[in-house]
This record gives sequence, structure tokens and C-alpha cells, in this order.
Amino acid sequence: MKNIWQLQEAKSKFSELVKKAVSSGPQVVTKRGVNTIVILSVEDYKKLNKPKNSLVKFFEQSPRVNLDITRSKEKGRDISL
Repeated sequence: MKNIWQLQEAKSKFSELVKKAVSSGPQVVTKRGVNTIVILSVEDYKKLNKPKNSLVKFFEQSPRVNLDITRSKEKGRDISL
């Protein structure tokens, strides 16, 4: 299973590259022998970017801390300009 493409080959066979990314997983494109980019399907991309937990779950699992968040009644200080 080939998943590494030289840039020139990737350009000339782009349709094949896209089909392979969808059917066989991420495809690596090299430039001058160096891994440069990865072509992947939208489904694979969504899996990478999907949060593991929702924000609600994050806060539910966070430790409970007692904080004093009441606002001070003081009006502040005078400043001469």
C-alpha cells in the first residue's frame, strides 16, 4: 500500500491521490525527499479535530473549587491627572 508521493507524481496523479486518501487513509507528499504535507479525507480530518468531550462534560469533570467571586463595594481610588 503506497501512501508516500513525490510532489511531481502527486501533481500529475492528483485524482488518484485523492481516491487513495479517501479509501486507504492519509497520504504523505514529499518535496525534495522531505515529508511536507498530508492529504486526508474529510472524515479523517473531522476525527482529528473533534473534541474528545463537550464543554459541558469538561466542566462536569473539573474539580470543584470554592471561589469568592463577589464584587467589592469599594468605588476605587482617586487619581490626580
